[in-house]
Amino acid sequence: MKNKAKFLPVLAAFVVASGCSGYRPAPAAFHEALYQPYVLDAGDTLRITVFDQDNLSNTYNVDQSGYIAFPLVGSVPARGKTSKQVEQSIASMLRQGYLRDPDVTVEVDRYRPVFIMGEVGAPGQYSYVPGMTVQKAVAAAGGFSPRANQGNVDITRDINGKVLTGRVVTTDPLLPGDTVYVRERLF
Repeated sequence: MKNKAKFLPVLAAFVVASGCSGYRPAPAAFHEALYQPYVLDAGDTLRITVFDQDNLSNTYNVDQSGYIAFPLVGSVPARGKTSKQVEQSIASMLRQGYLRDPDVTVEVDRYRPVFIMGEVGAPGQYSYVPGMTVQKAVAAAGGFSPRANQGNVDITRDINGKVLTGRVVTTDPLLPGDTVYVRERLF
């Protein structure tokens, strides 16, 4: 009984310390978002090709309000849509008095950047590359600092208009627009 009495304060201290750690496992939506079609947002650059219309084929940026400025038809909504949906919107708008049967292709030319903060060599904004993992992003940011927790990181991600933060391992994939925070290790 005496040994249990000595053990109780240690257990209580451990419980209090673990409650202060701020650990937030990644919600299920984090990994589900990896298998959804890519949705466009501000900062993406699109390569739009209209067959046999060289003056319309070009690269276009999705602006802060989520639109692209396309010749002849004006502003085309892009935020929250897939490239296929934007393709269909542009073709539909061009059919309304501009082209008889437009053949439109929309591809992502450049994804919005990822942001890396915390215990890395050079925190900042970095270009997203398809297939990028946390480890690859940290390598692009100059690697881990000597004080970095190299086991897991916190990622902030916009999923369906909702900003979520969760802790993931360094082998997890990233999405465009993610913010990675590398914490300092305790010991």
